[in-house]
Amino acid sequence: MHRILMVEDSPSNAELYATYLRASGMTVTLAGTGGQALDYLVADASAFDLVVLDLGLPDMDGLEILRKLGGPAAMPPTVVLTGSGSVRRAVEAMREGAIDFLVKPCGADKLRTAVEEALERRTPTAEGRAPAADPTRAKRGPSGFLGSSPAMSNVFSLIEAAAASSTASVFITGETGTGKELCANAIHNLSDRRNGPFVAINCGAIPRELMESEIFGHRKGAFTGAINDREGAASRADGGTLFLDELCEMDLDLQVKLLRFIQTGTYRKVGDGADRQVNIRFVCATNRDPLVEVKAGRFREDLYYRLYVVPIHLPPLSARGDDIILLARRFLADFSKLEGKRFQEFSADALGRIMAYRWPGNVRQLENVVRNIVVLNDGVTVEPTMLPPPLDCVEAVVSLPVDPQSATGAVVGGGTLSLDEILARPLAELEAMAIDAALRLSDNNVTRAARLLDVSPSTIYRKHSAYKSGGTGGSAGR
Repeated sequence: MHRILMVEDSPSNAELYATYLRASGMTVTLAGTGGQALDYLVADASAFDLVVLDLGLPDMDGLEILRKLGGPAAMPPTVVLTGSGSVRRAVEAMREGAIDFLVKPCGADKLRTAVEEALERRTPTAEGRAPAADPTRAKRGPSGFLGSSPAMSNVFSLIEAAAASSTASVFITGETGTGKELCANAIHNLSDRRNGPFVAINCGAIPRELMESEIFGHRKGAFTGAINDREGAASRADGGTLFLDELCEMDLDLQVKLLRFIQTGTYRKVGDGADRQVNIRFVCATNRDPLVEVKAGRFREDLYYRLYVVPIHLPPLSARGDDIILLARRFLADFSKLEGKRFQEFSADALGRIMAYRWPGNVRQLENVVRNIVVLNDGVTVEPTMLPPPLDCVEAVVSLPVDPQSATGAVVGGGTLSLDEILARPLAELEAMAIDAALRLSDNNVTRAARLLDVSPSTIYRKHSAYKSGGTGGSAGR
């Protein structure tokens, strides 16, 4: 159950908004003044999962609460309410750490949606630990997988379905760095074989002449250098799972022996005359297209069909939308704790560059980049100057200026507006123009448009539908 601090000076509005949120199962504490809100937050800010903050309080500007507590690092996530529709107030609120901005009067659906999205976008705490309902925990899939994108939700479902069988072979495909071994491990850990061994062999990393011995083992004297008997992966994986990574790299002659092993459950050590029986579940993976390899004659068709029982394709990181930010924040928290650093968050510009980059090395590359940042730098916020190559040359896509001190103008809706013109426009109008511009730039691809604006695809759908039907749809959950 989420705990909300509602800071609103109008008793009638406070009760109305609290009723909206309580109907969604949230616990709401009311504060009618800035001083009362500060008392609650100074006593224990961790007692609240989110603050809904009115800017027009009788005793202080609502943003003073953020400033007095030390900004977003010391505050729960904050959604700001104001009676003014000027984007200038939105800019000020975002600069002080608010993560969403709503214009009063605010309807039930608009408020609930903004609060729910803000809760999903929460970041790690100052100590580098994720709070109980942080998305890096709430969105965690099987055996450590992390993600909330539709593509990964489908992967999680397939993993759970595959794990329900303890014998069916699984064929995992995906680019390098997408987490194929983690996927195989997840299947093993969720299956009835979880108490048995998980043995992984990388078929592309072992010399061809040693691969047969690596899988099946050998007898002493079987070949030059075989000075002792050796157990192979087949023996070590008995009762558990054998994971064959980069299977399409395997020599064709060895593929014949592997096929017999899979069909009969028996194998023979190199240099031995006796067959041995084992009980193994096979999971394999490749970063190639296996059917292309079959047609090219590099992978046996009968072996392909023997293993291709439950196929699972892992999407590239560039197709996972907001998962990029989710993963980057998790890596930042983990490595900051490991290295004893103070990092808590990425700046907006740094996140923009991270989202704009294509990540050819996928999750593994993102993990290495974040570790590089943590090891070579220090601070609380990751700034663009800390990004290693090639991210230091990536231009972040920004739809609207978020810093009035540095922005000189912006292209919105196909035309150029000066900073004064931008700040004079109602927030809802600028949001609608920004969404239209992003959809045009992305050929009406909602996922790509969401990445350009650094919001979730659901935000694009909701707001686009709202202003097309004559409403405002609230403000963008940046």
